[in-house]
Amino acid sequence: MSKENAVYLITGVMAAGKSTVAQLLSERLDKSVHVRGDVFRKMIVNGEMQMSDTPSAEALEQLRLRYRLTANVSDMYAEAGFHTVVQDVIIGPMLEEMVKLISYRPLYVIVLAPRADIIAARESARKKKGYGDISIESLDAVLQSETPRLGLWLDSSEMTPEETVGMIYKGLETAAKIK
Repeated sequence: MSKENAVYLITGVMAAGKSTVAQLLSERLDKSVHVRGDVFRKMIVNGEMQMSDTPSAEALEQLRLRYRLTANVSDMYAEAGFHTVVQDVIIGPMLEEMVKLISYRPLYVIVLAPRADIIAARESARKKKGYGDISIESLDAVLQSETPRLGLWLDSSEMTPEETVGMIYKGLETAAKIK
């Protein structure tokens, strides 16, 4: 892996392992930051519009705001010399938008895509619940059929988080790197 600092964008549906994998990856990098895009949604005190299978225009605008904030923070940390590991649910055409929003290069995109049955099992086992008004099946359908094939796609269904990070390292320069 290059010593040059970079931005690593990790995405996938909820319960795909993004937070765990992003934290492990950032812990392996010197001078690193873990940017959790969802923190910007959590900053909204009043007026938050929830995402759903049929989101309102306002919900989509808030999501795009969250992505712009995440991209700006990522660029600023990278420009300050940090390896910046970003994780959020960024699927469908918005993945390509996010890649354009992040101006810092090198940029590596990693899409965690475990099977839907694995997502359902992980979701039922965890304390935080992410699938309020959105079904696992609908998000997985968007991931599989509407998300551009950018970067490194990993079916991490049968991998531990550590194995997933190992596969990310192996695929960085070949599959994950965005030109």
